[in-house]
Amino acid sequence: MSTKINIFDTTLRDGEQSPGASMNTEEKLVVARQLLRLKVDIIEAGFPISSPGDFESVRRVGELAGDDAVVCGLTRAVEKDIDRAAEALKAVKRPRIQTGIGVSESHMRDKLRITPEQCIERAIHCVEYAKKYVEDVQFYAEDAGRSDYEFLAKVIQAVVKAGATVVNIPDTTGYSLPWEFGQRIKYLMEHVDGIENVTLSVHCHNDLGMATALSMEGVRNGATQVECTINGLGERAGNTAMEEVVMAIRMHEAELNAHTDINTREFIKASKLVSSITGMQVQANKAIVGANAFAHSSGIHQDGVLKKRDTYEIINPADVGVNQSQIVLTARSGHAALKHRLDDLGYVYEGEELDAIYQAFLEMADKKKEVYDEDLESLINERGRNVEEAAYVLEGAQISCGFPLIPTATVTLRDAHGRSHTACEYGTGPVDAMYKAVNKIVDVENDLSEFSVSSVTRGIDALGEVTVRVTAGDGTAYIGRGADGDIIVSSTKAYLNALNRLIANKH
Repeated sequence: MSTKINIFDTTLRDGEQSPGASMNTEEKLVVARQLLRLKVDIIEAGFPISSPGDFESVRRVGELAGDDAVVCGLTRAVEKDIDRAAEALKAVKRPRIQTGIGVSESHMRDKLRITPEQCIERAIHCVEYAKKYVEDVQFYAEDAGRSDYEFLAKVIQAVVKAGATVVNIPDTTGYSLPWEFGQRIKYLMEHVDGIENVTLSVHCHNDLGMATALSMEGVRNGATQVECTINGLGERAGNTAMEEVVMAIRMHEAELNAHTDINTREFIKASKLVSSITGMQVQANKAIVGANAFAHSSGIHQDGVLKKRDTYEIINPADVGVNQSQIVLTARSGHAALKHRLDDLGYVYEGEELDAIYQAFLEMADKKKEVYDEDLESLINERGRNVEEAAYVLEGAQISCGFPLIPTATVTLRDAHGRSHTACEYGTGPVDAMYKAVNKIVDVENDLSEFSVSSVTRGIDALGEVTVRVTAGDGTAYIGRGADGDIIVSSTKAYLNALNRLIANKH
């Protein structure tokens, strides 16, 4: 049986300390409900003495959690802090008080201005004082990552003897290297009597981008609780991201002989919820929950994933709440990715026909960052219009307009015999000028009765689709459509499409 690793979520406490990410009580309750759906083991709901809001948050999250999770309130090694936390936790079914003190030379000398002996005395006293209120007391050795090994072991030995049920070893500044932090945990496991009878926790920060690696080294060397936040939210560069450490444990369960009880399918929902409430956007390339975490743009990667998902994906997207892998069509995509997307849309092409569409796709992709489904449908429709028996095909269109210039258009059309015709006209606007130039070449009586423009896809580089209706001299109406990244070109294609239909019907 593998060892269970408890997941201690501090999104509502340490995560909220991230500049600009503060939450009110109602927002904390919304997040807490999602944490319960994730099945986290412990929720650190706030720092009760810091504000009335934090006090209320701890109390109400405790009511909400019931028997489903331990609810923890943070304190300093100060009696009034502990009193206040105890009051907030009074009606909580599974309460925990977390109390502690700085143990590094820097914290003792420069922040607390106490001696090592005084540090140990205060550590013992805060644990014993908290035990008067609750049975479950967690002690944190702040800045343990920069503390002396022997002194840290003395402090932890003292608080274990005083009755701490959990000892938390934080790398508060994110200073440690992973292997060194692992050695520190191993040292405590070997030098603190009775440590096997308490929960050893790690709380790591991401100042050097190694919070997840630090936490994993902690687990590998004996830690049975990891403190983390959704999206890695937290002070400065943030905390260990819950989604990262949980999925890392899941992927390497056999090697670590460890597991968690987290419902990983709720990760995407949790990530989006916390991002929405705090206003802290998740970077696209963020592990597990970033927009690009399961997106493939390279043609080589797309081909591999389409043949067998795990060639480039070690995690099944569904395991974290993502519907499926995303094949992102760009200029780097290959035939396989394009054919797969076309098949999904219901278009089946093979051989030379697929090659021709692929070339048209590349021309479009060179103009756009990403090609969407709607772009492909427009491309297919545009191709269908172009392969119809056409009296005239657009070879080139150019417009000059603006204030105070007179809109002037030049158009080149190729007729059914392969001859090119060029005309230039001016008008009241760019479309008027272009249509007059077309009429100069295509001499058929018609009246433009309808003109509409719509965006095919999203983004500033979206394709514009134009639909026009022209009426012939006998009253018959003809519809024309055209799409392009340039709205004037779209307009010209649409008009020409309608005129070609008029001419074909006339013949």
